[in-house]
Amino acid sequence: MVIKQDFLYSPKGANRPLHIYLPDGYESRQDCYPVMYFFDGHNLFFDSDATYGKCWGLKAFLDDWGKDMIVVGLECGHDGDERLSEYLPYPADRGSWFDRFTPMGDATMDWIVNEVKPYIDGQFRTIPFRECTGIAGSSMGGVMSLYAAVAYNRWFSKAGCLSSAISFCMEPLMADIQRCPISPDTRIYLSWGTREAHGVKNPQREDTSSWTYRCNKRAADGVTQKGAVVKLRCQVGGAHCEADWEKLVPEFMNFLWME
Repeated sequence: MVIKQDFLYSPKGANRPLHIYLPDGYESRQDCYPVMYFFDGHNLFFDSDATYGKCWGLKAFLDDWGKDMIVVGLECGHDGDERLSEYLPYPADRGSWFDRFTPMGDATMDWIVNEVKPYIDGQFRTIPFRECTGIAGSSMGGVMSLYAAVAYNRWFSKAGCLSSAISFCMEPLMADIQRCPISPDTRIYLSWGTREAHGVKNPQREDTSSWTYRCNKRAADGVTQKGAVVKLRCQVGGAHCEADWEKLVPEFMNFLWME
């Protein structure tokens, strides 16, 4: 069952709907469940809600998966470049394409941990502890998920970071990785597709040389040195789109929750 409901995004005083997946049997049992938060929640469950008409197929996966959990999809703003600002945790490098946007990523994370999460934990039967709380997203949502696992590690023990747009903010990201305490039970999945990799030579082969690879590898090495468990995944032939992210759902969910 997926519940869609309005929710106030207090940093802007605007509505940001929540897309809440409840496992089969939720209403007939009294079990409590782990929770995973996803950015771009409108793209998760139904093609009819997805921005480009293709979702991640997450409901179909969860319905048949061996682990019951609650998933909360967080919808972004859709006016102009709202999403890019709301999902931007750091000021971008001067001269980069992103430096025109005001970074509101920290305000978004504060909203999630201080408003959305308390609401979800209060309204639904959750296991609220960080060990049972994860976060995931793609592109800018991937940046935010990695940022959450690092800077908000007190709340999130798992992060799925797909096609993360981290290349423009590597230095502040690495500074946070070095600065922030990261619990050794943290699990982080970092992926990119060869068809979106900057400087890849052959999109039909494993990428171990592109700029995209080097950025992900640097981030992976940094969090690994802090004790986290990381899976670095090159999706051969993968592009920057929901159809290819859907193919990774079983892999990253199993890595984060079942291994």
